[in-house]
Amino acid sequence: MSALPASGLHALNVDLHCHSTVSDGWLEPQALVLRALANGVDLLALTDHDELGGIAEAQRAALAHGLAFVAGVEISVLFAGETVHIVGLGVDPRCPTLGGGLAELRAGRDARARRIGDELARIGIGGAFEGALRFARNPTLVSRAHFARHLVASGVMPDVKTVFDHYLVRGKPGFVEHRWAALEDAVAWIRAAGGIAVVAHPARYRLSTADMGQLFDRFVAAGGEAVEVVSGAHSEDEMRRFATVARQRGLLASRASDFHGEHESAVDLGRCNPLPPDLAPVWSRLAATAAAQAAAAARAAL
Repeated sequence: MSALPASGLHALNVDLHCHSTVSDGWLEPQALVLRALANGVDLLALTDHDELGGIAEAQRAALAHGLAFVAGVEISVLFAGETVHIVGLGVDPRCPTLGGGLAELRAGRDARARRIGDELARIGIGGAFEGALRFARNPTLVSRAHFARHLVASGVMPDVKTVFDHYLVRGKPGFVEHRWAALEDAVAWIRAAGGIAVVAHPARYRLSTADMGQLFDRFVAAGGEAVEVVSGAHSEDEMRRFATVARQRGLLASRASDFHGEHESAVDLGRCNPLPPDLAPVWSRLAATAAAQAAAAARAAL
């Protein structure tokens, strides 16, 4: 991936983290691309959970409509007893190292989902696995989000966040421990596929200050290069906090909505806050940025 000059890059409308129906998003990959276009996105990355199956469709749609596109993935990692997510940007979806690692992660998801259903049944919520399965377009990837949507649709709770808070996070009756990838393995798979590893929405993790420091220590030592400073999950104070982390550790900064669906996500595609101007954007290292700049310039000239 060639480096690009920083001038003008902050003006691009970049969204480097979102989900399709191939994992736990509401929109098919093609529909996600069309929504990004309608929202004025210049550069988009599809980053489904532990899955690359939507990349080809999204790439075709992006090419057909002139949207610069980056292949991505969001890898589930277990760190200090917490599920942490590492985004890979600019990955080659044909890479056997990345594909094999993700296949191993997905192999354990079905058993985990069934155990979540069993745990919810113990407290009187029967049929939760079957209900979650109806919300999953990809039956090999039934996630907590699918359980949450089922419980909302069933009237158990009013919204997805409340379901998570009452049933699906650590210490609650529907939480099931799962052994995800090691941090170093996830970064290695991304690098093997030619990608850039990014710590996703770090403010979401229930880590102590010491554990957060160790997370970034190990991430950088493994070859990780970027952090989501701007995220749909971050408040302005949290954005400032992780902008400081990026400066102190020399990390590239990413901008991302983490969009799942219109009625479920705090921020729509391309509607995030801008990056602080002194930070080096991660998209300066993505070859697709050149196409995004050219398209933005062409639109401005009309």
